[in-house]
Amino acid sequence: MLDNRNLGTSFDFSVHIYEQKGSSLKRGGTIVKQLLEQQYGIVTEEEVNLGRYKAFKRSDEFYLIIPTGNIENEELSELEKITVHLMNNGDRHVAAFVQTKEGALTSKWNETNICVLFARHVQPSKRMNPGRKLAKLHYRGRSIPFQVKKISRIGQWKQLWETRLDQMERVWKEKLFQQPENEFEKMFLESFPYYMGLTENAIQYLVDTEMDDEPVASDGGTVCHERFSEDLWTSNYYKNPFDWVFDHSSRDIAEWIRGRYFANIKTYEPDVKQFLNDYQSISPLSSFSWRLLFSRILFPLHFYECVESYYITNSEQQRHMLEDHFLKFLSQSGEYERFLGSFYQLAGVPVLKYKIPRPEWLARS
Repeated sequence: MLDNRNLGTSFDFSVHIYEQKGSSLKRGGTIVKQLLEQQYGIVTEEEVNLGRYKAFKRSDEFYLIIPTGNIENEELSELEKITVHLMNNGDRHVAAFVQTKEGALTSKWNETNICVLFARHVQPSKRMNPGRKLAKLHYRGRSIPFQVKKISRIGQWKQLWETRLDQMERVWKEKLFQQPENEFEKMFLESFPYYMGLTENAIQYLVDTEMDDEPVASDGGTVCHERFSEDLWTSNYYKNPFDWVFDHSSRDIAEWIRGRYFANIKTYEPDVKQFLNDYQSISPLSSFSWRLLFSRILFPLHFYECVESYYITNSEQQRHMLEDHFLKFLSQSGEYERFLGSFYQLAGVPVLKYKIPRPEWLARS
């Protein structure tokens, strides 16, 4: 039913639009500071970095400079309306759009279109509860009183997964009858059929879910992230609208679990259990949600990202690192299957009550 700018990234390795021209903003901080004063009427004290963005500070206030590339005004307007909705419904940690003196959402600096976001400094809590906080964001996002079009990913997962698979299969076939240039290519050529099978299983599981199960009210679209991870909130705790898409909540839950699993495949279980329990203390998951979540975990995103990143980078150091990651993924494929096979049990899902199937090959594992 759904997917991902991230999971739908085409194999032409296009750079993310919000970061395309960010490097030009690393220079000329004084000029950007003057732009804030002239076009926004904002006088700031010093330049700082907030994560991947340049920002300017005034007391406990931060003004983030976001390069927007060629993003359409309709999408910016949609994001702004969503931020206003979330703030009006009690979310104090959303970075708000700042308009120019003329009421525009964008301005231009050094031939770069930019937005300015306002955020207050909040000291990240060491005891932050990501499950509950994510559930609260999703709860607020479901009550958006207007139709979200531009950033919606509802109904796109299947198409984007198929596109990503087709593109990588073409690359694999092109290289299949050539001598591998290095060890990475040899591993890619040998392993692709396995990961193609995983991808086809994920797509089929998604299709079966849409055919066999019925969504409930809590399965409505909401504010999600292109790729949710706890790091988005713990390093600088503000919510950035440019991280968002409009999708099913299982998207964010699955990506948090995926990240935690690969961070440490030996110790992930307690954290995943706690995260799911905390999330469901606010918003219990339906059988439809569980099945969407599982289809997303089944999709081998780690494989696609590793191969795509390898071929896009010009850095030999980065390639060596990715080769190490790839070798690790291949050596841990059996463990990954066990993780998939035991996921519903780990999560405490009443599979018999909900009549939730597992892929047959996992049921035998």
